[in-house]
Amino acid sequence: MSQTASKASGAPDANRWKALVFIALAQLMVVLDSTIVNIALPSAQQDLGISDGNRQWVVTAYALAFGGLLIFGGRIADLWGRKRAFVTGLAGFAVASALGGAATNEAMMFGARALQGVFGALLAPAALSLLTVMFTNAKERAKAFGIYTAISGGGAAVGFILGGVLTEYLDWRWTFFVNIPFAIIAAAGAYFVIREPGGGRNSSPLDLPGAVLSTLGLVCLVYSFTRAETDGWGDAVTVGLFAAAAVLLAVFVLVEAKSKAPLLPLRVLTERNRGGAYLSLGLAIIGMFGTFLFLTYYLQIVKGYSPVSTGFAFLPLVVGMVTGSAQVGTQLVTRLAPRLVMGPAFLVAALGLFLLTQLQTGSSYASLVLPGMLLLGLGIGTAFMPAMALSAQGVAPRDAGVASAMVNTSQQVGGAIGTALLNTIAASATASYLTEHTAAAATGRSQQLVQMQAMVHGYTHAIWCAVAILVLAAVIAVTFINAGRPGATTAAGSGEAVQDGPTVPVIVH
Repeated sequence: MSQTASKASGAPDANRWKALVFIALAQLMVVLDSTIVNIALPSAQQDLGISDGNRQWVVTAYALAFGGLLIFGGRIADLWGRKRAFVTGLAGFAVASALGGAATNEAMMFGARALQGVFGALLAPAALSLLTVMFTNAKERAKAFGIYTAISGGGAAVGFILGGVLTEYLDWRWTFFVNIPFAIIAAAGAYFVIREPGGGRNSSPLDLPGAVLSTLGLVCLVYSFTRAETDGWGDAVTVGLFAAAAVLLAVFVLVEAKSKAPLLPLRVLTERNRGGAYLSLGLAIIGMFGTFLFLTYYLQIVKGYSPVSTGFAFLPLVVGMVTGSAQVGTQLVTRLAPRLVMGPAFLVAALGLFLLTQLQTGSSYASLVLPGMLLLGLGIGTAFMPAMALSAQGVAPRDAGVASAMVNTSQQVGGAIGTALLNTIAASATASYLTEHTAAAATGRSQQLVQMQAMVHGYTHAIWCAVAILVLAAVIAVTFINAGRPGATTAAGSGEAVQDGPTVPVIVH
C-alpha cells in the first residue's frame, strides 16, 4: 500500500517502528542530560573558575528554561508540526551542547545550559506527541510507550554511569559533546523516516498572553523550589517567588478559561484519567529524584565509591525500570484497568524505598541497596507505562503536543520539588542528629563516624517521606483514574468535541 493510500485509509504509518528508534534516541539524549552533567560539575567548576555560589546555575539555568517553556513548546509543536518541532529541537540542542562543551567561562556555560533547556522544551513534547499520533493500535501503542518509558526512566540512571566514565577517562567537556552524535543521528533519521499523520495540526492563533503567563509562572515555581534548597523555605525571595508563581498560574487558568484559542485547553487537565496520570507521575518523580540524590551521596561519601563505580551501582535501578516498562507494564496494560497496574506498581516502588530506609553506614550494597533499587525501578517502570498512555487518552491531534508537554511539566516540577523538599528534610534531620550526638564523640575518629551516621540518618529520614509520597501516588492512581478494562474498540474519551480532525485512537480500559 502506498503512503497516500495508507493515510487515506487510516492505516498506521509503515515506518512507525523505524520512527520510534529515532524518537527513543532523542528522548535518551534529553534524559541523559538531566544527570550526566551533574557528575561532571565539580571538574567543570574547577576548569571554568565557577564560584561555589554560582555553580548551581549550571543545573538551574537548564531547569528553568526547560520547565518554564514546556507548555509553550508543546503548543508550538501542535501549531508548527511535530516533526518540524522535533527536528528543530534536536538541531538546536546539538548546537547548545557544542557551546557547552566549548565553554571558556561561566557565562558561556550558563548560556549554553539555558539554550539546551529552550530546545529541550521544544523537543520533548514533540517526541511524545509523535508517538501519540503515529501509534493507533492498542497493543502497538502499549509496546511503543513501554519502550519510551523504559528510556525515560532508565536514561537518568544511565547518565550517572556515562557521566562518570566520560569525566574520569576523557574530560568533562565530553558530557556535552556526546549529545551531538545523538542529535545528528536522531534528526537525520526523523527527517527521512517520520511521516506525521495529516489533519492533526492546530490552526488556531497562538495564545500570547497564555504563553507569557505560563512561562513566567512555571519559571517562578521551579526557581522557588531550587532556591528553597539553597536559601531555605523562609527566605524572603523564596516566599516571594512562591507567591508570584501562585498568582501567575492562577491568572493563567482564568485567561485560558476565557480564551477562544487557549495555549492549554483546560479540557486537557480536567479529564480525570489524564489529571490522575499527571498528578501521580509528578508525585512519583518527587520520591524518585530525591532518592537518586541521596543514594549518590551515600555511595560516594559514606561507602567511598568512585564516580564510575557509583554509576554502575545504579544498574539494578535501570534493569528494574526497563523490565517494568518494556515487559511487565506492556503486558498488563492491555489486560487490566490502568489503576490496577499503577496502584500496586507504586506500592512495589514504595517497598523498594522502605528497604532503603534501613540504610546504615555499614550496610551491604548487595543485601540492601541492590534489592531496594531493583524494586524501586520495577515499580516505577511498571506504573509509568500506563500513566504515559493515559496522559494522551482522548486527546485530539490538535492538542497532542500540549498534552505531552503536561507529562514533561509534571516530571520537571516533580523533580524540582523532590530535590528541594527531600534535601531540606534530610539536612534538618542531619543537623538534629549532630546536635544530639556530637558531644558524646571524644576523638577525631569518632566525630567523623558520628558525622557519617548523621548523614545517613538524614537520608533515611527523607526516604521515609518519599515512601509516604509514593503511597499517596498509589492512592491517587486508584481513586482518580476510573478507565475500565481493555475493549475491542477505541474511544475519544472525555467527550471532547473535535473540529480539526479525528481523535487519536487510544487504549480503552
